Amino acid sequence: MSSICRTKPVEGLRLLNRVLTTSTPYIHWSDRSIATVAFEEVRSSPEKPYDFTAFIFHGLLGSSRNWRSFSRSLASSLSADGVNWRMILVDLRNHGNSAKIEGFVPPHDMENAAKDVANLVNSKGWDWPDVVIGHSMGGKVALQYVESCSRGVYGQSARLPKQLWVLDSVPGKVNPDDSNREVEKVMQTLQSLPSSIPSRKWLVDHLLKLGFSKALSEWLGSNLEKSGDSMTWNFNIEAAAEMFDSYREKDYWPLLEHPPKGTEIAIVRAEKSDRWDPETVQKLESIASNGTGGSEGKMSYHLLPKSGHWVHVENPKGLLEIITPKLASIV
Repeated sequence: MSSICRTKPVEGLRLLNRVLTTSTPYIHWSDRSIATVAFEEVRSSPEKPYDFTAFIFHGLLGSSRNWRSFSRSLASSLSADGVNWRMILVDLRNHGNSAKIEGFVPPHDMENAAKDVANLVNSKGWDWPDVVIGHSMGGKVALQYVESCSRGVYGQSARLPKQLWVLDSVPGKVNPDDSNREVEKVMQTLQSLPSSIPSRKWLVDHLLKLGFSKALSEWLGSNLEKSGDSMTWNFNIEAAAEMFDSYREKDYWPLLEHPPKGTEIAIVRAEKSDRWDPETVQKLESIASNGTGGSEGKMSYHLLPKSGHWVHVENPKGLLEIITPKLASIV
């Protein structure tokens, strides 16, 4: 295993350290001329240099803010031994504050979404992340990041993460004909709506009439922003739909069966999630139990009890109990 690098922020980030001494997360828009994604930064001890870095990727139609609370808890739980973790919460292309940035080159797929992250690292002069965590669609962006990195797509200086966490994201292809899936219904509905929404209340009432739950309808409504006399989405729905198509088509089973040396790929399945079929679960269990060759990395499988797909909301404590000891082992 390669030696652990304990890094300090570069000179240009000293101002960032002072900003982070407040309780408000630091929100950054990278240089728009090179179209790098927006991000937030969370640390357990903002006044101290960080020792390790974890990147966190949200899911479809989400944003970095969805993971603020969990990231704070994770950073805090890892600080018990005086180790300072830096959490970089990325707004994937076409989502959150990144949706306000122009210049992201199509196609809008998993490959380019992952490359955006590599571009961010290079543009900021950062060390490569020690850990990458992705939820739902963000899980496949994370898998693509590791796959591309292992093939040298990001250059010779790129370093693989020691751990990759995929949270309730099926690693293989997703059947596009399965119309019972909630995400497919949401995407079809949002694409049918006008670009300008009269009000948040109008949207919530409309979605409720279509049979969506109140919680989901209100969450979607939280993604609306005021624009003149109406409201617009804080994501690019058409480009996000392209990303969703890519998410469904990509197959990362070969990566799980042969993870790159020095990297552990950890798959977390939510017990009550509707994303998984018995064959997929059996395949995961088989790969995890059989192990990989000595010249390869590791793959592990974890079950998160008492949780549906929204793992960081439905059972954050249980998720912390799974992830924290593994991240702490890096130290």
